[in-house]
Amino acid sequence: MSPTAEELLDFEDVSVNEETGPDRFTVPEDKSGVRADVFVSESLGITRSAAQKLFDADLVTLGGAAIKKNRPLAPGEEISVTVPEPVSPAAEPEDIPLDVIYEDRDVIVINKPQGMVVHPAPGHEHGTLASALLFHCGSSLSGINGVLRPGIVHRIDRDTSGLICAAKNDAAHLSLSEQLKEHSMFRIYRAVVVGKLPEDEGTVNAPLGRHKTDRKKMAVVSPKDGREAVTHYKVISRPDGFTYAELKLETGRTHQIRVHMAHIGHPVLGDHVYGGGSTQFEKRHPDLFRGQCLHAAELELTHPATGERMRFEAPLPDNFKRILELIKA
Repeated sequence: MSPTAEELLDFEDVSVNEETGPDRFTVPEDKSGVRADVFVSESLGITRSAAQKLFDADLVTLGGAAIKKNRPLAPGEEISVTVPEPVSPAAEPEDIPLDVIYEDRDVIVINKPQGMVVHPAPGHEHGTLASALLFHCGSSLSGINGVLRPGIVHRIDRDTSGLICAAKNDAAHLSLSEQLKEHSMFRIYRAVVVGKLPEDEGTVNAPLGRHKTDRKKMAVVSPKDGREAVTHYKVISRPDGFTYAELKLETGRTHQIRVHMAHIGHPVLGDHVYGGGSTQFEKRHPDLFRGQCLHAAELELTHPATGERMRFEAPLPDNFKRILELIKA
């Protein structure tokens, strides 16, 4: 029997996005001859017994074929590891207020608050957007993503606020998913980042994959070990010590904006995971921070039934506005 994710790793909601794909690791020269299970254990930062369960479930491959746990590895070989998603409870309807920006028979667009998890996951079984949508929409949600993520086409992090759309039937879901794949669904964020971005506009093009030692984080990795990720940014203002910026996603990887901005030396303010937390400003105003200062402000898509191009906006949360006032952005 294949192991459950709980038997393998302790994942958070943010670590199981379907867009991350399998982990890929290239064997370096100094690991020549090492056992495959030892290499996977070290690469993923998990116990050897947990790594062996991945082999037992044929989740570790070389050249597309499953390999044995005791196989010695050679430099340059590329190992692919698929970590299964955690076994989470089905979303159940919950009477949770929603800030509905737009709704018709095909789509619904929500302004998600900070702190709300998009779909159930171990440790976050209740109070999710999926549960709120089930109560609000009843049975009129796409079933393509099953009982865990009914109607949900894309996601944003728990501590990021802003726009997210869901499909109310399977045809709408397929259309919106294709728009994401073709990059014709535009998502624009607002963020305050630490330090002053030197250029008024720029692009971060750096592949992302799971962090090799901290499985709850993502990281910029080599093209072989990650997936393409592209973020465009434009400076709105440069208040003292910070930059207020607009960021446009070309791809939608887990934690993409947060990792990309940290990668270029300007982490998102309030982001304790990627280096933007514990600033002096945050210490002076702790009541204003419930996560990273990042908001999905604009969403543009083609209506799946009418073909109309539609654009939605969500106002900045009050704490975000107050931060901008205090830093004089």
